[in-house]
Amino acid sequence: MDDIPSPLSEMLEELGSLDRVERAQYLLELSDDFEEVPDSIATRPFPENRRVPKCESEAFVWAQDQDDGTLKFHYAVENPLGISARAMGAILDETMSGQPLDRVANVPPDIVHTIFGRQLSMGNGE
Repeated sequence: MDDIPSPLSEMLEELGSLDRVERAQYLLELSDDFEEVPDSIATRPFPENRRVPKCESEAFVWAQDQDDGTLKFHYAVENPLGISARAMGAILDETMSGQPLDRVANVPPDIVHTIFGRQLSMGNGE
C-alpha cells in the first residue's frame, strides 16, 4: 500500500500489529477523537448528496479545498451509537486530510474492512 497516504499506511501497519482486543480498544479511543463537521462547513439537516452510502450510522462527508491543493475532510455521524463510524471519521481525517490527492484517490474501497478487520463490526452495511 505504498501508493496511499503515508499516514494511513502507517496507521494500517500499527493496527495490523494489534490483537483483536487491543485493536478494539484503540478504535474506541479514536472514536473519542472524532470532531463533528463545523457549522462553517455544514449544518443540519445535512444534504443527502453528502451521505455515506450503506452506512447504518448515518454518516456524512465533506471535502474542503485547502490553499496547498489538498483537501480537509469533515464528517458527521448522526447515530449516537455510531462509535465505529466516528472512529473511521477520525482515522480518515487524521490520515488523509492534507495529503496529496493522487494518494487519497488510491485508497481502496475496502479500507473499512482493512481497518476494522474481520472480527470487529462496522454494522451490517455492504
